[in-house]
Amino acid sequence: MGSESEYPTALTTKVQNPRLRLLNKLRSGDYPLMTFVAIPSVRQAQIVALTGLDGIIMDCEHGHIGDDAMHNSVSAIAALGVSPIIRIRGPAHDIIKRALDTGAHGIMVPQINNAKEAQQIVDSSKFPPQGVRGQGSAFPAIGHGLTTPEYMKTANQTIITMIQIETKAGVENVEAIAAVPGVDCLFIGPNDLAQSLLGYTPARGDEPEFVAALDKIVKAGRKYGKWVARMVNNGMVAKEVRSTFDTVAITGDTKAIQNWYMAEFDIARS
Repeated sequence: MGSESEYPTALTTKVQNPRLRLLNKLRSGDYPLMTFVAIPSVRQAQIVALTGLDGIIMDCEHGHIGDDAMHNSVSAIAALGVSPIIRIRGPAHDIIKRALDTGAHGIMVPQINNAKEAQQIVDSSKFPPQGVRGQGSAFPAIGHGLTTPEYMKTANQTIITMIQIETKAGVENVEAIAAVPGVDCLFIGPNDLAQSLLGYTPARGDEPEFVAALDKIVKAGRKYGKWVARMVNNGMVAKEVRSTFDTVAITGDTKAIQNWYMAEFDIARS
């Protein structure tokens, strides 16, 4: 086990809040399931939230989601007892602040390459004295089912900070990234990781360099007591990797819609 923060984090918190479904399932080892949502619609968010999953990652990096849809979807998801996570488009302080002020239960930050970048994310996502996040909105407490004073006391140790490891530099520096107090989860982006390491995507899955990178990320997470997660394409793969990962995101809304229709049309034309 690596060095511990003087502050409690999502990994060590004693706070009990039944609204925080993803956090509670991670802490109890229940292998929560997530998915990505890229389409900017409150109704889409509600439909996905009612499928029985535990967390929805609003994809503000690659999805068609702006500020308005981000706020509305987070509110709708949280109201249905599911944890909204926002994948932000980059690690800038104002972007992190804006995402957390929706009431999201966590953030996912893409393409982190070193410990300095990871530390900046932690600083921006925590209120003082632990970080430099500012307070001025009534909205974030709503997503946690709390008053604003209650939220201010608990947010630093209940919001999940997910760091995406999906570049060659990120893999090389993954131990230092995992050692940063306040980084709660290492999330593997397999497609970008394959592109960075192999020059193509998707990976077949048996390339030695790719397999070694996955192993290195998982070992770093375990060494420093962090959760490890990844994206998978379907439920079968999610089942196969259950012994390795703490949680997975099973594809996303755009793929799910296309896959269902294509399969049904293939049957209809057969």
